[in-house]
Amino acid sequence: MSGYGFYQRASKAYQSHPHLYKLLVICTVSGGGLLGFSDGRTAHADADHRDIKQKKKKVVVLGTGWAGTSFLKNLKDPGYDVQVVSPRNYFAFTPLLPSVTNGTVEARSIVEPIRNIVRKKKFNVQFNEAECYKIDTQNKKVYCRSIQDNNLGVSEEFSLEYDYLVIAMGARVNTFNTPGVVEHAHFLKEIEDAQRIRRTVIDCFERASLPTISEEERKRILHFVIVGGGPTGVEFAAELHDFVIDDLAKLYPTLKDKVKITLLEATDHILNMFDKRITVFAEEKFQRDGIDLKTGSLVTKVSDKEISTKERATGQNVSIPYGMVVWSTGIGTRPVIMDFMKQIGQTNRRVLATDEWLRVEKCDSIYALGDCATINQRKVMEDIAAIFSKADTKNTGRLKVEDFKEVINDVSERYPQVEIYLKKKQLKNFVQLLKNSQGDDELDIEKFKAALSEVDSQTKNLPPTAQVAAQQGAYLADCFNRMEICEKYPEGPLRFRGSGRHRFRPFRYKHLGQFAPLGGEQAAAQLPGDWVSIGHSSQWLWYSVYASKQVSWRTRMLVVSDWGRRFIFGRDSSRI
Repeated sequence: MSGYGFYQRASKAYQSHPHLYKLLVICTVSGGGLLGFSDGRTAHADADHRDIKQKKKKVVVLGTGWAGTSFLKNLKDPGYDVQVVSPRNYFAFTPLLPSVTNGTVEARSIVEPIRNIVRKKKFNVQFNEAECYKIDTQNKKVYCRSIQDNNLGVSEEFSLEYDYLVIAMGARVNTFNTPGVVEHAHFLKEIEDAQRIRRTVIDCFERASLPTISEEERKRILHFVIVGGGPTGVEFAAELHDFVIDDLAKLYPTLKDKVKITLLEATDHILNMFDKRITVFAEEKFQRDGIDLKTGSLVTKVSDKEISTKERATGQNVSIPYGMVVWSTGIGTRPVIMDFMKQIGQTNRRVLATDEWLRVEKCDSIYALGDCATINQRKVMEDIAAIFSKADTKNTGRLKVEDFKEVINDVSERYPQVEIYLKKKQLKNFVQLLKNSQGDDELDIEKFKAALSEVDSQTKNLPPTAQVAAQQGAYLADCFNRMEICEKYPEGPLRFRGSGRHRFRPFRYKHLGQFAPLGGEQAAAQLPGDWVSIGHSSQWLWYSVYASKQVSWRTRMLVVSDWGRRFIFGRDSSRI
């Protein structure tokens, strides 16, 4: 059959039965042809896969604390390629660090390996146990150094590129440049700190038991000084007191009367961030327990055996002999963050400044959260003209109070200080604020300014707590999960300093309450709605909340079993 005749017959067959014709052609193709078709499809699929992989945004996360871990746990969008850099390969439940110092809870019970947390993710997450020492915003790179040395004693260095950078490196202890603190004081910031304190406490008792030690030296060795009357310092003092009374007194009966615990606080009261009722109860309980509370004492120097203070009331300088001193006075900025702040022109700040969407100011693709950053809350008075013009739809220059109802939700969402101010003044809403401040029903721009003149005074920085960091991590992860959708469909409150809308609602911290364990199975709880509870019932509430907030069922079970072991057998006093 000629080629032309075959072509005519094939054309007629295709026109009458196209589907049957296709099936016939496929069935009569040789094995090599079928294999070639398969290889072509495979190559095409691989090319598509490479294209998809190339489209993935590179996200670098610095830190595995509360903020970084919360971000990783809540990140679900498979469109990211995530690299995590941290000098520790685990997450630590830091609120229980004081319990680790005396053996109430074991160190391994409150840590969870980061790889356990991210291994079930549906996208690629790579972890690098290293520390970041430089952030290059121009080339979008971070430079890192491993914490392990090779055989030559040199750390491995590498760099990572990013499309988005999440800085969640936390903070270091703030020594306020007090001489001798770094050399002689213990900190309570990391797991290693708590373990070191535990060993030192036992060492002090063992050394004081030696027959060659004089009575004066024995008293010095058994004098434990805590600097800082915040939640961490107060809780450690209470835990140490319970450890001495309940456990060590039985093992060292001749030393129990020589033990002294002193808590130094520079201000007039401890637990200043708590309700006054809790502060008063804590101070009275410490007095009953024999814990020496010295308020108005500013530490000026720490030596190997003495701590020097200046008493604010008298102006006198006092030297206090000690056996162990624990420094718990606040947080400071890490060196790499300080260098980064200089690079982006934030040299006059204590920590990184971000906007309400946790973006580092002047850096669109860099986010900062947790203790290393603070939100630079926008002031109402800076945008007062834009707010007024937004409500003045008719451009009359004068508005009735009712006209502002259209922008109430945007104002409350954009400026949280408005809500705080309304609550303080016991006002129901924004409209009532305007009505109470003006005698007539109409306002011009000057009267509007007068009504809101005191609102910005309520602007406050968020406290550097685990609760804030965890909520910020969850919020930022939610933003990343909806990033692609919100690029197409922007949402959120009006941006009064510019046109249009922001694609995400700004971060809003929701305070869920705070606890202060005070020893003797008693705790103070300050919960939302100004509800205060003090006593044994609050301690059991503390147990339940802290157990439920563990990062995994493994750590939850370990912590609960440690508490049970302590109730039955007491705390372990071995030096390991």
